[in-house]
Amino acid sequence: MTQLLLIGCGNMGHAMLAGWMRLDNAPEVTVIEPTETLRTRAAGTGATTFAAAQDLAPDYAPDVVVFAVKPQIISTVLADYARFRSACFVSIAAGTTLATLETGLGAEAALVRVMPNTPAAISRGVFGLFANARTTAAQVDTVTTLLSAGGTVLAVDSEDQIDMITAVSGSGPAYVFHMIEALSEAAKRVGLPEDIAVEAARQTVFGAAALAESAPEDAAQLRVNVTSPNGTTAAALDVLMGEDRLTDLMTRAVEAAFIRAQELAKGN
Repeated sequence: MTQLLLIGCGNMGHAMLAGWMRLDNAPEVTVIEPTETLRTRAAGTGATTFAAAQDLAPDYAPDVVVFAVKPQIISTVLADYARFRSACFVSIAAGTTLATLETGLGAEAALVRVMPNTPAAISRGVFGLFANARTTAAQVDTVTTLLSAGGTVLAVDSEDQIDMITAVSGSGPAYVFHMIEALSEAAKRVGLPEDIAVEAARQTVFGAAALAESAPEDAAQLRVNVTSPNGTTAAALDVLMGEDRLTDLMTRAVEAAFIRAQELAKGN
């Protein structure tokens, strides 16, 4: 059984923990969480919980250590766990580079950077993953299996691509939520009551996403399938697709997020 040590159990940490506990071959999880209410919540999943690293037994030896703490504090907690030299260390702290992790954990540490997103809370997340050269194939397989409990795992080819996937799937749920806001507002402006406008927008986005996931066609073909020549959808798409308006806007948004992710990485 995999011995897993989770450092920090806020919303994302707890979402991952809940997913791990649903696995058929669930790991044995120990949680370090200084906040009592969060520690109590974690204990409710069946995990063993402690308030600090110093509470761990001297002979405790985890296979995987997951850091689910804020980027602002991760550098201050790494040294407490550097003694677990045989473990694979996983960080979900945005903008925290492998170089920073190596400084705190040692140059020989097996390290994996992961960028999750919030739908992991309902096991529909996306996890970008990049492992350093000292991480074995078996360790990568173990981490991938654990993350798969919360959604889809996408291994990338370079650390820079973690910043890219941050700009797409890491921040992406906010783009979709804003799309729902904008579609709701548009519905209200053409005259629909607010409650109907909001529900129509929410369910339309949900239904379209579910269809895109299950259909054999790609998104472009699905768009063609629902667009009758000279119909209402075609009229709307003339606005969204004319001069590549929506594609250009989305590209600018993703580029802005990517640039900011790089800036954060340089500071960490």
